[in-house]
Formats: sequence, C-alpha cells, structure tokens
Amino acid sequence: MARVYATPADLAAWTGQPAPPDAERLLGRASEDIDRALLTAVYDTGADGMPTETDVRDALRDATCAQVEYQQATGDDGTGAAGRWDSVSLGPVSLSGRRGASTATGGVDLGPRAEGALRAVGLLPGVIC
Repeated sequence: MARVYATPADLAAWTGQPAPPDAERLLGRASEDIDRALLTAVYDTGADGMPTETDVRDALRDATCAQVEYQQATGDDGTGAAGRWDSVSLGPVSLSGRRGASTATGGVDLGPRAEGALRAVGLLPGVIC
C-alpha cells in the first residue's frame, strides 16, 4: 500500500487555501514523488512504513504539500508531465524543451520548498544554506 504523507487538511493549512476537490489524488502522487526522491534515505519507520521521528514525519508532510503547491504553480496535474517539459500542449500533442531534475533527488522534479524540507532534516545529501 502506498504511503501518503499529508492530508487535504494539511494541504489547506500549507497553502492557506481550501484543498482542491482532487486533493487526495494530488497528495498521493506527490507522496510517490517524495518516495522516489528518497529512494536511498535512511530513517526509522513503524510497522505501517511511516516514519517514527516527529521531525521526519513533519518534513515528509511539508515536502508533500510543497510538491503539490509546486505542481499546481507549474500547471502540472500530478502526472509529472509539466515538470519535465518547458512547454506542454494536449491537442494536438506538443512538447518542447525537456528540463532536467536534480541528481540529489534521484531525477525527480521536486519543487524547491519540497527539496528544502527534506534537506533540512538530512533526508537529502548536501548542506543547508
């Protein structure tokens, strides 16, 4: 079962706006992004696979909300398509200018605030500035 690190209420608190109707789907997709970015991260988990340390739990929650916020700001619907291309159209299909993602996040296109939340508790390599 996939882990979801934030609730629609968490997302509303993070953005200061009501959660969108598809918030659960968006949070699920964002949680998948966080999991892929943390493929080699080490932290304690309980039997349910969720982190046991409060600071790690909070960082995963914040990173998930920040990822949804980032995807919405970039016009992504949670599929990742908008984050991988500079320009995307749907009909007739048009993609242009592929963007790279950070190697520190396993090639996942994380928003800067999501990456910062993970880096702040040592889940991603690097120095906090």
